[in-house]
Amino acid sequence: MADLVWEGKYDDAGRRAGAPRVSLPFQTVETVNESAQQRQQSLDFFAAERSPEWRNRLIWGDKKYVLSALLDEFAGVVDLIYIDPPFATGQDFSLPVRVGNEDFVKEPSMIEVKAYRDTWGAGLDSYLAWFQGMADSFRQLLRDTGSLYVHLDPGIVHYVKVILDDVFGFDNFRNEIIWRRTGAHGPRRSFGPIHDTILFYSKSSDYQFNILMRPYMRGHVERRYTQDESGKFKFTSGGNVLTGAGVTQGESGQPWRGFDPSAKKRHWAIPGFLTEQMPPEFKSLSVLEKLESLYQEGLVEIIGGAAWPTPVRYLNEDDSGQPLQDIWAYQPYTEGTVFGTQDGIDQDVAWLGPTDPERVDYPTQKPDALLERIIKASTEPNDLVLDCVCGSGTTAVVAEKLGRRWIAGDLGRFAIHTTRKRLLSMADVRPFVVQNLGKYERQLWQEAEFGESASARTAAYRSFILDLYHATPVSGYAWLHGLKQGRMVHVGTVDAPVTVGDVRQIVTEFRKAVGTGASAPKEQSVDILGWDFAFELNEIARQDAEKAGIDLRLVRIPREVLEKRAVEQGDIRFFELAALSVSIKQVKRRVTLSIDDFVIPLDDVPADVQKAVKHWSQWIDYWAVDWDNRDDTFHNEWQAYRTRKSKDLALSTEHEYAEPGEYTVVVKVIDILGNDTTKSLSIKVAGRAT
Repeated sequence: MADLVWEGKYDDAGRRAGAPRVSLPFQTVETVNESAQQRQQSLDFFAAERSPEWRNRLIWGDKKYVLSALLDEFAGVVDLIYIDPPFATGQDFSLPVRVGNEDFVKEPSMIEVKAYRDTWGAGLDSYLAWFQGMADSFRQLLRDTGSLYVHLDPGIVHYVKVILDDVFGFDNFRNEIIWRRTGAHGPRRSFGPIHDTILFYSKSSDYQFNILMRPYMRGHVERRYTQDESGKFKFTSGGNVLTGAGVTQGESGQPWRGFDPSAKKRHWAIPGFLTEQMPPEFKSLSVLEKLESLYQEGLVEIIGGAAWPTPVRYLNEDDSGQPLQDIWAYQPYTEGTVFGTQDGIDQDVAWLGPTDPERVDYPTQKPDALLERIIKASTEPNDLVLDCVCGSGTTAVVAEKLGRRWIAGDLGRFAIHTTRKRLLSMADVRPFVVQNLGKYERQLWQEAEFGESASARTAAYRSFILDLYHATPVSGYAWLHGLKQGRMVHVGTVDAPVTVGDVRQIVTEFRKAVGTGASAPKEQSVDILGWDFAFELNEIARQDAEKAGIDLRLVRIPREVLEKRAVEQGDIRFFELAALSVSIKQVKRRVTLSIDDFVIPLDDVPADVQKAVKHWSQWIDYWAVDWDNRDDTFHNEWQAYRTRKSKDLALSTEHEYAEPGEYTVVVKVIDILGNDTTKSLSIKVAGRAT
């Protein structure tokens, strides 16, 4: 077989370079829609060191690490993989966002831009290397009966097909599906580009496939069927469908009623639709006996002067139509079937229009019907479906609707948030978890970048972060690591969140350091940089700092610092945490929780949009509550969010506790840019239920 070669495909020894295989454990950061009983059951399973029951997974992370991590648990068990990867160098990852009555465009995060540059940065070579690594992982993840669907545009599909032929085998190519993705385009110096291509491969020849039927379209019925005196629609064939090509020995090659198939170098072959209409004993008849029986039943006609016997087929009300073919094109001008409503649409997959009720304002969203067709064709209920570039979450939503298990992932925070909202809008959505690779990915990065020696690695890491923050390193302190424009700077570790205890140590050391040397702080201010922050930190830490007369800023270290190219190109931006104010009122065991204020950093929001905000609540897109956090993970037990149809947002909610006791309530808010802020509150519940 011909070999498609690109820069980086082979190493210096001539061996094919594979994707890096790194085993990292997933961290569950949120459990959604799990009942108190299910939650306790999960805790009991972990306590007994038993595997908990299955939870669908929504994973935020780079697919090169996510796929590698999935292989540890899911190699050889995935039934279907669908992927809709970025197509071309001009793809736009910006997202429309509405604040009040003003629209603006949310620019892609630097991590999304960087990932896209890595995919296309060296042109076609980098794209092919990127896809080759994914294809290798896909094959390992699929079970032997599994299937892969890769959704592409015409500009790259031919290259990807050669890679898939190489990885999966040419013999396991099943279809090139053409899907009409849009309406007609305006005049240009070529034919209008209105289709995408979906490549369908199986892992082996023994693959799961369910034949899908589609109703006959009105035009087909009008051309191919004639209506008899009784009103029945009778199929008129233009060809010979009672024989197959090639001469065979035995009865199938013998003459019947004056017609000799061997004379035409053919043999008798009875279509399945005729066999289905006959009683069970029909199967035991010889070929010539079957032909005679069909003739006597009026299912085979010999019309005077006809060149050959003709099968008879009537269109019945329960006729499911014809098997689905490999062109999926919505055709509004040939709507309807003979049976059913004449103004019904053909069931091929239509594209999403600008006002389609499915739309969630995500630029690469695909229609539910497209994924429904793929999932129904290649899986059964409870099979496992994977989409590691889930975008708006259509694969997860449809898999959930059809009773399949699913794993969905994406690099973009906003994609994860959009998918979560879509899932929560479904009635009776099954519990699922939100995961990432968190500290494990950072630990791997730190060791690879700064060496194995713990002390040297820590020092080099802090110096690296301080340089990106444009701060100068200082020495002689345990908790203070740098100085920037008169403010002291603390750099949090890669493997633990910044806690209240950390802040108190920082504040204590800061007070001792004031005025004690050349590197001493000139202002009563500290910036604390961290990857993660404890739930209760924001409010408590600020209060402690204010008591000490210190201006405290909590600043998130962006994930982009893990990416060398983002660092080299100066794409690193640090943002201060949003401020969230929450209050609780209690009447016996009934608790009312309200959001009183929410302030976000405005670096990414245009000035005209800022002016359009009339109330702080317009910054909030979604918020959720865990009424009984047990320091395990955030359990989403109640949520409110804005949708395309409804921009209103409740700012308070009620909950009644079944038992008295002390509870930790955690509130999670996600702003319109996809960033999350959490707050923890402790309450004591006493008395009888209301």
